[in-house]
Amino acid sequence: MTTDEIKQIIIKQILEIAPEINEEDIDPNAHIQRSLEIDSFDFLRILTALNKEIGVEVPEADYGKVDTLDHMTDYFAQRLQQ
Repeated sequence: MTTDEIKQIIIKQILEIAPEINEEDIDPNAHIQRSLEIDSFDFLRILTALNKEIGVEVPEADYGKVDTLDHMTDYFAQRLQQ
């Protein structure tokens, strides 16, 4: 799976969990929860959906490593290579 494919899967999950958000509103370098006004429950739902779709679990200790779209993409890409 390429980095671009991972990024598109993440965006798709964000839009499914928070349908009021438009794709162009997602800044790849902005804090996802703050910039998109997503609460912690929705953020957890996104991570759970990504675990099911990509097959990588994000432990609570790593939540700070997946705070932006770019960080999240890199995190999943690195875990898929291991």
